Amino acid sequence: MAIDHPGLDSSWQLRLVLRHPAARRVRGVVPTPAARAAHGGELRLTRRGRRVVAALASVVAIGMGIAGGQAVAAGPTQALEVVGYTVQPGDTLWHVAADVALPGEDVRDVIVELQNLNALPRAELTAGQRLVLPAHR
Repeated sequence: MAIDHPGLDSSWQLRLVLRHPAARRVRGVVPTPAARAAHGGELRLTRRGRRVVAALASVVAIGMGIAGGQAVAAGPTQALEVVGYTVQPGDTLWHVAADVALPGEDVRDVIVELQNLNALPRAELTAGQRLVLPAHR
């Protein structure tokens, strides 16, 4: 609908868009206080809320399963038998690990195992120091 006004140039027209009141949709209904009291005022999860809770529970369960499985698998299955060794002058951790290593085993892996087994912060040894070596080697 175009409106002509004497103060407006003829090239300008004011257009009005009329909207019918019934065109508005009601998005939600808010219950009255009496209706809320009748239902006890409890909270209810929507379908989307239930899906979110189920997804979070699944993620937590999967995470615990993965972490729990690793913790069980990381433990030793049997007691480790060890023998004592006294470091001699000129011994290095590399030489001790090379003597203890199985054929084809990487000496660097054995060094790490010996450091963990003896709580050694460095790879330095001193003469007379007592080491614990795995007996199965």
